[in-house]
Amino acid sequence: MTDSQKPQSSAFQDSAQFVQKVRERIAHVVVGQDVVVERMLIALFTGGHLLLQGVPGLAKTLLVSALSRAIALDFARVQFTIDLLPSDILGSEILDARAGQFRTVKGPIFTNLLLADEINRAAPKVQSALLEAMQERKVTIGKETHRLPTPFLVIATQNPVEQAGTFELPEAQLDRFMLCHRLEYPTPDQEFEVLRRNLALGVQREDRGATARTEFDAIGGGAVGTVEDLVRCMEAVSTVHTSEAVLRHVVEVVNLTRRHPAIELGASPRAGIALVKSSRARAVVRGRGYVVPEDLFALAQDVLLHRIRLSYEALADGRTAAGVLNEILTDLGAPAAAA
Repeated sequence: MTDSQKPQSSAFQDSAQFVQKVRERIAHVVVGQDVVVERMLIALFTGGHLLLQGVPGLAKTLLVSALSRAIALDFARVQFTIDLLPSDILGSEILDARAGQFRTVKGPIFTNLLLADEINRAAPKVQSALLEAMQERKVTIGKETHRLPTPFLVIATQNPVEQAGTFELPEAQLDRFMLCHRLEYPTPDQEFEVLRRNLALGVQREDRGATARTEFDAIGGGAVGTVEDLVRCMEAVSTVHTSEAVLRHVVEVVNLTRRHPAIELGASPRAGIALVKSSRARAVVRGRGYVVPEDLFALAQDVLLHRIRLSYEALADGRTAAGVLNEILTDLGAPAAAA
């Protein structure tokens, strides 16, 4: 091993230790959901945005809150509703009567980690305002443009079942999410542990009264990492070796989504970039300094599925986007079930 390789190897070891500490801290609060935690770390390490799809009650909000506490990040949550205004997220200018001039009041988007809860309930005007922040890391309030804090990450949640009072996210905004992960129900053993922990939460006294403690009250202890630790992981991701063979695999996967007869809208070049970036981050999360095909196959659904649209004929035949994408990946040598 050369001298130049030694510090690089040390950086990957430090990153792996940091990841393990974060995982352990979140595991104190959330049972299971290891894949979701990995996807959140991948999003953080690459600066990409993450969309979580799942029915209510799968601990999406709890996961994001626990992650922000574990790394000492500024955290804000916005519950998206039909009557939400862009100014409720970005901020606004208000008239200071005493000073006789306008002053800027910044909104909750000025944070490191923004949880956009049920993002599809907001009107298109609000979604377009969020789009600028996600893409350019800046917002416009009045006539002034303000830079957002660094790091800045949007983790949005969406209920895939309930459609009443919702607005479908446009393709342009979906494409801004580097990853879209679909949460599943816990296993029976995991659900048993959830119930056991809930029984042990007890009651919390407040003034002369008391309230029943929730899982959010169980998020305790100091942070196990700092923003500087996060930056070092981001730097480690940028040094992960990605061979030309891996790049050709990515190009082939993306192009197959454009040529497949069942797909009307294929993945954009941004999808290929997202697949490479997230694969490098997954390598760091797993303690490696190089990308392997398993990284591509494991992340392909999260990166590509929300970026493709089936043709009307394929939908009429009862085909699904997930099924078509699995066919493409299987033809390329993907294992039967990639995690």
